[in-house]
Amino acid sequence: MPITTSLFATSPWAVALTLSGLLVVVFWLATAAWVFRDARRRIDDRRLVAVAALLGFVLPFAGPVVYLFLRPPDSIEERRDRRLENRALEERLAESDLRCPVCRGRVEAEFLVCPVCTTRLKQACGSCGAPLEAIWQACPYCATPVPPAAALGDVAPRPRRAQRTRH
Repeated sequence: MPITTSLFATSPWAVALTLSGLLVVVFWLATAAWVFRDARRRIDDRRLVAVAALLGFVLPFAGPVVYLFLRPPDSIEERRDRRLENRALEERLAESDLRCPVCRGRVEAEFLVCPVCTTRLKQACGSCGAPLEAIWQACPYCATPVPPAAALGDVAPRPRRAQRTRH
């Protein structure tokens, strides 16, 4: 009786093939789960997240590679943080580039009047003379209470130029 057993029908080879097949399936499911979790971190639209997860699951090893090429470069949280940083930088730049509301000349934060058109920009503290913001109720430099008229932001209007009279 001839023996017709193949090399792969032996017990150690069958176990190795089964384990390697199981390893491939586990790796496939792990990459599909990674695609889903990463897509949730990077994509706002739930439908696109579902498409990415389906791509990772249906195309066992090519799907995650395709997803790597098509995914957004940064996460939703990183984009939000970048927007907040940009907004803070814009506010700092806007503060550093203060302009007079009347003549649009450059003014500093501590100016009481515009040096170009003499428009009153801030009220001065009655005690120490420091410039006061319109919403302050007390001077932060000498702790003197700010009178209600100054606290409301009443600033003197721009002085009128003397009208010429005809002679």
